[in-house]
Amino acid sequence: MLDTCKLKSACNLPFVYNKKINTAGTSNADVPLADPGMYQLDITLRRGQSLAARDRGGTSDPYVKFKIGGKEVFRSKIIHKNLNPVWEEKACILVEHLREPLYIKVFDYDFGLQDDFMGSAFLDLTQLELNRPTDVTLTLKDPHYPDHYLGIILLSVILTPKEGEHRDVFQTQSLRLSDVHRKSQLWRGIVSITLIEGRDLKAMDSNGLSDPYVKFRLGHQKYKSKIMPKTLNPQWREQFDFHLYEERGGIIDITAWDKDAGKRDDFIGRCQVDLSALSREQTHKLELQLEEGEGHLVLLVTLTASATVSISDLSVNSLEDQKEREEILRRYSPLRIFHNLKDVGFLQVKVIRAEGLMVADVTGKSDPFCVVELNNDRLLTHTVYKNLNPEWNKIFTFNIKDIHSVLEVTVYDEDRDRSADFLGKVAIPLLSIQNGEQKAYVLKNKQLTGPTKGVIYLEIDVIFNAVKASLRTLIPKEQKYIEEENRLSKQLLLRNFIRMKRCVMVLVNAAYYVNSCFDWDSPPRSLAAFVLFLFVVWNFELYMIPLVLLLLLTWNYFLIISGKDNRQRDTVVEDMLEDEEEEDDKDDKDSEKKGFINKIYAIQEVCISVQNILDEVASFGERIKNTFNWTVPFLSWLAIVALCVFTVILYFIPLRYIVLVWGINKFTKKLRSPYAIDNNELLDFLSRVPSDVQVVQYQELKPDPSHSPCKRKKNNLG
Repeated sequence: MLDTCKLKSACNLPFVYNKKINTAGTSNADVPLADPGMYQLDITLRRGQSLAARDRGGTSDPYVKFKIGGKEVFRSKIIHKNLNPVWEEKACILVEHLREPLYIKVFDYDFGLQDDFMGSAFLDLTQLELNRPTDVTLTLKDPHYPDHYLGIILLSVILTPKEGEHRDVFQTQSLRLSDVHRKSQLWRGIVSITLIEGRDLKAMDSNGLSDPYVKFRLGHQKYKSKIMPKTLNPQWREQFDFHLYEERGGIIDITAWDKDAGKRDDFIGRCQVDLSALSREQTHKLELQLEEGEGHLVLLVTLTASATVSISDLSVNSLEDQKEREEILRRYSPLRIFHNLKDVGFLQVKVIRAEGLMVADVTGKSDPFCVVELNNDRLLTHTVYKNLNPEWNKIFTFNIKDIHSVLEVTVYDEDRDRSADFLGKVAIPLLSIQNGEQKAYVLKNKQLTGPTKGVIYLEIDVIFNAVKASLRTLIPKEQKYIEEENRLSKQLLLRNFIRMKRCVMVLVNAAYYVNSCFDWDSPPRSLAAFVLFLFVVWNFELYMIPLVLLLLLTWNYFLIISGKDNRQRDTVVEDMLEDEEEEDDKDDKDSEKKGFINKIYAIQEVCISVQNILDEVASFGERIKNTFNWTVPFLSWLAIVALCVFTVILYFIPLRYIVLVWGINKFTKKLRSPYAIDNNELLDFLSRVPSDVQVVQYQELKPDPSHSPCKRKKNNLG
């Protein structure tokens, strides 16, 4: 039971429920409204009844906020999948003026900060009798739809006058409560799940087969597997992690579905995993029987302790503490290459302040808070109310599992009755960070294609082990749990088509060039090509293939360092991204005027698939180009090392031995490691190279000169 007040004598008062009211009652004559004294309001949040359903499954994940004078003073825990939640949480709130009512808001929690409003109510504090416990029944309303019934909230309250000596407690209470809110974002452990396979699943299609996929849910965290076409015994081999927010673990809900194009997917079955029954630091193989269906799912589940993820004030800086700094440097030193390969590095982010933010409220102000994300790790600051130039002064620390990750910092406005409003965002690749430099980052729009109003001041430090980072590059990239649903966009479809066309045209132009040599359009060129052809074929060895790629990378490198950079900024992609943003705004405004393509679900799904395939093909070609163009020097150097190794191996070792080793490894891999996740190292490497679209999104915008911070350099730690 949560107790947010340290005044134990007040918080432990017995409650005698001898009166019920509904937001209003008889006037309290004993309370002079002009009385400047301090009051303590003890609240017990009992339960909710018949709350509004906000999720697709006909349920909600409700939690309650208490506000006084526009400031949040208490936030309850989240009750998942329940329209009649029972909280039984206590809060002690110090109140200066009884004229300010207590504002109660109920929300449905959705991972991604788009919480749905479920209703609100006011409690008039002037109507409460002093020193008398009271049961309160509040009817929830939506100001925009006053006739809708949204359920009720049951409270128990007691109002007690306090002496002036307790005034100093009021000053620190909001900080303490915001600490409680922020600590609720920290997890106590990690559950690693590997979805291996399904066995004898139920046939849902007319051909006697299914196209199964699996959904996982742990609290607000969700994961969806890939679709395995036409099989009753799918082999997924997918690995992902969930965060544990509760000491006891929680329950993972698992549902299996059959994918149907053009209509609703068929339900195959469900099962659950109770994490409290599993021992920690041990891998458990689970064969789960599907309820309400047929077949089994095979999983590997491992519970581990939490990684180093924390929030603190600027006064608590681990890198400025000499002992902690030396320990971090030692942890990621070159001598500890094989110690915990998953722990690649350490990231510290100082979120200092923002300036000139967008106005989001009718008062001409905003209530900004900041969300810091690294892959699936997400932490947030407290809210600074009614301020366009907020100061947070917080330090966030993360463990780095992939040095090619992108740090995302997003500023939101905490809205009164709706989900948080977007104010701006920046995306910063970890490899582009300059350690110890305070910088003003211009906030971008949601698509990261252009500036929005305001700048945010950050100071970031990255320390990592380069060898571990290189090895992690050759394994599958971590998939984000929360990504926007793919939607059909004419502009996006056109952009992906043009991107793929440009990649294909490179091959077509190369083919035309070779054909022109055969046709002797230019005799000198054809003669040179003929001599080169004879020389290469006569002297060809297999090791020359990686050697040529190595020479190409080296040639581009010397062009860049000599100032003859042949890389051209892709203004075409940037212009199309801006056009897409305008198209998105237009689509939002005309959401009710949808065309024929959005009315026919099957056609829309096919178009989305084509759109995604075009994006994958174009991105593949752009990533190869950007590898040789040294867009990410770390990856290009890694490619040089790999090509050198392949050249040496192919030069000294006969090809038949290499093929023999490769075949033995492939044939025995299933026997040696039955539950290993298959991967392609080359594709995993290319997945870390940004496409042209990502290059534009990660590009840092020039700040206004008036916002230039005083840059200060520390010792370079990484």
